[in-house]
Amino acid sequence: MTVHDSLMPRKGDARLQQIIKLAIYAVGGQGGGVLIGWIEDLARAQGYAAQATSVAGVSQRTGATIYYLEMAPANGGAPVFSLMPAAGDVDVMIAAEWMEAGRAIIRGFVTPDRTTLIASTHRNLAVSEKMVPGDGLADAEAVREVALQAAKRLIAADFEAVAVQSGSVISATLFGALAASKALPFPREAFEDAIRAGGKGVEPSLRAFAAGYEAAEKGDAAQPKAAETQPAAAVTGPAKLMAEWQALTDRASRLPGEAPAMAVAGLRKVVEFQDLAYGGEYLDRLEALAARDRAPFDLTREGAKYIANAMAYDDPIRVADLKTRAARFDRIRKEMGAGERLMQLTEFMHPGAAEIAGMLPRKWGERIEASEKWKARLDALVNKGRRIRTDSLRGYLMLYILGGMKRRRRGSYRHAQEMAHLERWLSAALSHLDRDYALAVEVIRCRRLIKGYSDTHARGLSKFDRVMEGIALVAGREDAADWARRLREAALQDEKGKALDGAMQTIRSFL
Repeated sequence: MTVHDSLMPRKGDARLQQIIKLAIYAVGGQGGGVLIGWIEDLARAQGYAAQATSVAGVSQRTGATIYYLEMAPANGGAPVFSLMPAAGDVDVMIAAEWMEAGRAIIRGFVTPDRTTLIASTHRNLAVSEKMVPGDGLADAEAVREVALQAAKRLIAADFEAVAVQSGSVISATLFGALAASKALPFPREAFEDAIRAGGKGVEPSLRAFAAGYEAAEKGDAAQPKAAETQPAAAVTGPAKLMAEWQALTDRASRLPGEAPAMAVAGLRKVVEFQDLAYGGEYLDRLEALAARDRAPFDLTREGAKYIANAMAYDDPIRVADLKTRAARFDRIRKEMGAGERLMQLTEFMHPGAAEIAGMLPRKWGERIEASEKWKARLDALVNKGRRIRTDSLRGYLMLYILGGMKRRRRGSYRHAQEMAHLERWLSAALSHLDRDYALAVEVIRCRRLIKGYSDTHARGLSKFDRVMEGIALVAGREDAADWARRLREAALQDEKGKALDGAMQTIRSFL
């Protein structure tokens, strides 16, 4: 029998085995385009044919841009390269942020038979993490464990921190890590020549390249470093005020159990929010709580945290104050790498009728709140998005003057509302103290649900009220404290409260 030649299996093209496939996951501002450009120039300078493509992600950190490059020795002819990476077919994966390494693994771009994974262990939080009312942080340790198994070789370090220390950006340190990996058949000098050929920011980029090279050689066991807690700044001021402050801290230190450390932190917060007299009010409430508490004094410790949060609520005055502080401008300048260059900063302000009415004297605010007509008029007047340039004198003074209105805060309608709510919350917690200590502590912790201002604050209040409603339904049961915790955690799972709806339905099902 004769078999036609066209039906015989063809031998694989040996040139396909020479193609090196490299992908980069990077988000806006990380210089992914610069990095892929360096790699493409490097390959061509070393006698390779190369093709780079990119698929843009979505802004505001909801998706990374995927850069992809294929290269092969230029042995004559015009090679045909792919435009996108394929699962299981990537030699080098570079992730400019730790969770992007996780995304690459999920999509199958990292495999143990061939892929060198180079990843920065720092975190840029995604929108999906920020929008969760509670703790929405993705598990960095889980990514580490999977990366160690999924990659043929893992090179991980905080390349962002290395870049900042070198006065450059992460693209340069990742380029150094790529050189150190030896995943490409080019000498270190060729990588450095590619940077020089770019002609922009050569010296800072070369410093960062060298630092990234060294960091990649040392590694950090792929362990993302936890953010270091910065020590609180020393309190300074006139002698008379310092004496009053010392008297307040002495009162805080005499609280029972583990409460003093939290109480001092809370005291700093409320004094910064308003004044020393307000700090005295904070300690009055805390001491009253401690007088009814008993060992292990969990109620007092939790009260120290959440009473401070309740008293230092967010209002337009506080927001304006925070936005005009010198430390904030310094932080933004550092994060943006502005150095001595001129920086423009635009704040987006969107006050509603409730925020403006809350700043008015109590009686005026109450009248507006009671009148649908006046609320509608006020909302139509002020509820417009405003962009304020705080790098300009006019914009800065506008917010600075608003932030300086804290002396008027105590007489405002919003302050009266917040203090009335605080007293109701504390009374509710204390009402359970004698029968169910654990439930009283959980009610104190429910203050965590209330934060922010405007719509965020309104949603938090609504969830708080629903959780308190659920707590009232289970009060008296042996597992009431456990249900209170479940309700609170359910309320923190999603913005719309679907998980809380489910928890409430479960409670009603067994009543």
